[in-house]
Amino acid sequence: MSKKFLPLISLMLIAMFILAACKPAATPVPTTAPVVVEPAATDVPAEPTAVAEVPTTAPAADVTTITIWNQWDGKYLEAIEAAFADYESLHPDVVIDLSKPEDVKNALTVAIPAGEGPDIIGWANDAIGEQALIGNIVAVSDYGITDAFLASTYEPAAVAGVTWMGQIWGLPETQEGIALVYNKDLVTEEYLPTDPMDFEDLYEKAKKFQEDTGNVLVCNQGFGASDAYHMSPIYFGHGVPSYVDEEGVGYLNSPEMVAGAEWLKKFATVSLAENTYDICNAALSEGKIGMWWTGPWAVAGVEESGVNYGILPMGSPFVGIKTLLLTTNAVDRGNTDIALDVMKYFTSAEVQKKLSLVNKTIPAATEALNDPEVAQLTAVVGFGASLNLGVPMSPSPFSSAQWGPVGDASAAIWTGAKEPAAALDEAQAALEEAVAGMK
Repeated sequence: MSKKFLPLISLMLIAMFILAACKPAATPVPTTAPVVVEPAATDVPAEPTAVAEVPTTAPAADVTTITIWNQWDGKYLEAIEAAFADYESLHPDVVIDLSKPEDVKNALTVAIPAGEGPDIIGWANDAIGEQALIGNIVAVSDYGITDAFLASTYEPAAVAGVTWMGQIWGLPETQEGIALVYNKDLVTEEYLPTDPMDFEDLYEKAKKFQEDTGNVLVCNQGFGASDAYHMSPIYFGHGVPSYVDEEGVGYLNSPEMVAGAEWLKKFATVSLAENTYDICNAALSEGKIGMWWTGPWAVAGVEESGVNYGILPMGSPFVGIKTLLLTTNAVDRGNTDIALDVMKYFTSAEVQKKLSLVNKTIPAATEALNDPEVAQLTAVVGFGASLNLGVPMSPSPFSSAQWGPVGDASAAIWTGAKEPAAALDEAQAALEEAVAGMK
């Protein structure tokens, strides 16, 4: 190569290096730009949407759920649900869950020791002693409920029904017992019992009603069932002081109890072949029976069916106090204050008046019971007369021993499977065995 070209070649090489150093990296630009440009831009608006949802779910952590296990059902339950819905509206940080287990006693035995189940139990007062000894409920007197508050708010019988061993174990909701709810358009005066303790008269009138009309006079869901509660007016009406007393002494094979059982056996001949709540309810509304031996809880449904009804006392029923009981769950969960507030709200005169006007229940709250609108209700007058003849349920733990023996014996007597005296001897033995296991 000629030396004269060397300077030229050198200049060209230098120029190439300078251009390479100064030129932007053209090749990488197209490869990175597509990744950043559109896909990333379309995803950006979605992020604020996801973030915006967080505040709407965050408050859930501050909401307290109060679970109430109860025995409310039918039309009776609808007004109660409305009352609790009103509470939730006033307290948006509280949700009330109403549940009705099939066998609440056994369900509690499993649930509460495991920390599951209710904060509050809606139950009859006869369960207090047993549930307190097991440890499922706590005395509300340990959490600010005083004797003075109880006495100034509720009826004396209701106060006595929630007091046991010198402590207060619940707040009373209603007082209840059963009476004869009869169809005025079917049952004329000649078929009405005139003496609530004259059972022979009721039998003779039931017999005559059936002969004259072809229909049954009285339906009772306890007839033929293991149901000591609905049989109580019969046994107590024959002079039995109680199935079992505060000391655990039973009266199931007493002469008075046997006399009641003999009448029960005879009355089966003028009754329906099968008696259940639904059968009695439908039969009364359809004009197939004259009377339904039932409690205040059934009246809302009776009124809805359009039956022109009246109420008469018969026998001496168990007088139960429906109560709200505070569970150990509520304490362990830190829900005590809210649960007690719910209990006070529901058993208050204001709420119980509303429920009484709809459900025709007999309030335990004195102010509600004495309210002029409540006092004139047919149900309050009629069932009130029945309760005045009744035997109060005891909160003693021995009360839990009575239901099975009395119920099973009554069912066997009704069906004819056993003679009254033999069935009641077995019931007494079963009761004594159960009581001995508690002592």
